Amino acid sequence: MSKTVFAVLILIFASSCANTARGFREDGTQTGHAVDRATHRVLSAGAQ
Repeated sequence: MSKTVFAVLILIFASSCANTARGFREDGTQTGHAVDRATHRVLSAGAQ
């Protein structure tokens, strides 16, 4: 395998990992917001 092909494969692998990490971060942020909204709704309903 030539060095160029190997370098391209490494770049593809590295970008895939970066996209996965970014996706996990966004999912975690959205999950946190969803839990906050749900908690607020539950506490608001209990206060009435």
